[in-house]
Amino acid sequence: MKYALVIFETDESRRRIQADRAAYRKEYEGWIGGLAAAGKLVGGEALETEHTAPATVRTTADGTSTVTDGPAHAGEETLGGWFVVEVADRAEALELAKSLPTPETVEVRPILESA
Repeated sequence: MKYALVIFETDESRRRIQADRAAYRKEYEGWIGGLAAAGKLVGGEALETEHTAPATVRTTADGTSTVTDGPAHAGEETLGGWFVVEVADRAEALELAKSLPTPETVEVRPILESA
């Protein structure tokens, strides 16, 4: 089964990145390397979160669209990226998410497999 591990940066993770980006990256890359070595990593992407602010487009039922600067959901947590993993079940996906050594929030979502 494939699951998305959706990564949300937190105030704490942003503080740690700013304090020592190289050490933070080393921790993160070690975790990713472990997923890859175990044959669990399918892919993933990091989002630009420091230099360019996101924009949100909302479209109503009548087709009217509005564009606002900023994330779709404001708050402490900011969408930072995602990983796709291939695992036996949800429990294994949760264990992988719990093993992330840095202080982000990880949302675990099954990937819809089309017929």
